[in-house]
Amino acid sequence: MTPTPTPFLAHVFRLLAAAAFAVLVSLPAAAHHGWVWAEDVNSELTGTIVAAKLGNPHGELTLAVDGANWIVEVGQPWRNERAGLKDAMLAKGVKLTVSGHKHSDPKKKVFKAERLVIDGKTYDLYPDRN
Repeated sequence: MTPTPTPFLAHVFRLLAAAAFAVLVSLPAAAHHGWVWAEDVNSELTGTIVAAKLGNPHGELTLAVDGANWIVEVGQPWRNERAGLKDAMLAKGVKLTVSGHKHSDPKKKVFKAERLVIDGKTYDLYPDRN
């Protein structure tokens, strides 16, 4: 016969199970970094795309800017499409200006784009942000 846990132990097991569930549910949100790593102030970069990797969770462009390569995070495919961007517009050799936020660590050449300007036309990835 298996011993029945005391009400106190049963309560402890329920609390541990609830805590474990909360941790597991929050892992996907913690994995996507969002804007936490970026500076608060807006910046701009102008350069030429030397490589593009588009898709989920977001696209990345390698942008040659004044002799340095920057990784520029653009939107998810649905966000790019909503802004009017097509993958072919983000191809190697395209010159563009991005507006957004640099990495808070100045040693890291990483940039989160809010807007792109290609051939004088603005593509607003995050219209709800300034």
